[in-house]
Amino acid sequence: MFDRKRSSQLRLWTLRAVLLMMLWTIVVQFKGLGDKVTHAMFIKTSLPPQRIYENNNGYLMVSSNGGLNQMRAGICDMVSIARYLNVTLIVPELDNTSFWNDRSQFQDIFDVDYFINSLRDEVRILKELPPQQKHKVETESLYSMPPISWSNMTYYYDVILPRMKTYGLVHFTKSDARLANNGIPEEVQKLRCRVNYHALRFVSPIEQLAKKIVKILNERGPFLSLHLRYEMDMIAFTGCNEGCNNEEIDELTKMRYAYPWWKEKEIDSEKKRKDGLCPLTPEETALTLRALDIDHNIQVYIAAGEIYKSEKRMASLKEAFPNLVKKETLLEPSELDPLRNHSNQMAALDYYVSIESDIFVPSYKGNMAKLIEGHRRYLGFKKTIILNRELLVELIDQYKNGTISWNQFTISVKVAHADRVGNPTTRSVVPGNPKEEDYFYTNPQECLSPLDGP
Repeated sequence: MFDRKRSSQLRLWTLRAVLLMMLWTIVVQFKGLGDKVTHAMFIKTSLPPQRIYENNNGYLMVSSNGGLNQMRAGICDMVSIARYLNVTLIVPELDNTSFWNDRSQFQDIFDVDYFINSLRDEVRILKELPPQQKHKVETESLYSMPPISWSNMTYYYDVILPRMKTYGLVHFTKSDARLANNGIPEEVQKLRCRVNYHALRFVSPIEQLAKKIVKILNERGPFLSLHLRYEMDMIAFTGCNEGCNNEEIDELTKMRYAYPWWKEKEIDSEKKRKDGLCPLTPEETALTLRALDIDHNIQVYIAAGEIYKSEKRMASLKEAFPNLVKKETLLEPSELDPLRNHSNQMAALDYYVSIESDIFVPSYKGNMAKLIEGHRRYLGFKKTIILNRELLVELIDQYKNGTISWNQFTISVKVAHADRVGNPTTRSVVPGNPKEEDYFYTNPQECLSPLDGP
């Protein structure tokens, strides 16, 4: 009887243990399900409501052209055009044929899912064509065209929209500067800003590396980001050879002639420099920063590629500002390895760091300089020193030949740049010559509040 009672108790304990394990499993499963439901609800509620099309006027394919920031601005234009033509945009194809020969595509640089979902209340964006349209492309000729540069929305309504309705699918072979700077409806301008400053988010590997650079710099103190356009290809392309010897000039000239799509071959370097159309040399940049009383000990982050004849040309800048750094010195080689040979991905790092810097100084005009200036305005008019190169080279030459003293030089440089630090200003309008106007992405005034200024 004792053995039967003990056996009965043992079976009871075993049954209880099994029941407890089953209950625990059910609890865990429900918790996991609850987490998934909560996560799904969070994603759903954090996204804007999806736009419902009454009529979809077709599909727009885009081949972006140029470097990273030229393509970035073009993508913002293409989203805005697609939205107001009521068409579906296919995620733009990035340029793989430019000088840098970077094979990166959109999803290698930008968070494509975030791009699509964050704009879903404005425009339908797909990663690829639906099967029916894809079959049409494969079996029929694709209607391709470059839209006319610097066009207003009337052009797109009157010329492009009818072609959309006729063909159902249109391919834009270029995306740069396809929308005008001025005379565009405010809602279109604001959408351009939303795409640029919110929807185009870098992919996590790039963003995390950039954040690490910024963290390292911030822990050491203030830092200035210097977009020093003195890479070999830039000097060869512009034909600017100030400070170069005959051997270097010959090397740069041969490079310029080697690329048939660089149309300008014979260049008067001295005249171009005096007209302010050359990048400042590292030596000229050092003099300028000193004249502006930039702290000798500030960290100067070089947001650029390999500087031409770096050891020789960077000596004066290094002497004036010994805390020169660049991504290659702040990160381990293994951290940068996945980005090497991908110039657009490396440029994305520099873009992010430059946005976050205490001061931004570009030594030359260009798409990156323009877009960063505008982005820093959008973030509250962060200090951005826009150099007057035409005046600077004149003053530098006068100082170097002894016509003016260092004191006169510094006073003149400071006075000339007192209002060139990224403060609120009205975007210029040059009727009939939009290239001479302030670029929209340099000063997106429709998206800015003067109250955010310093």
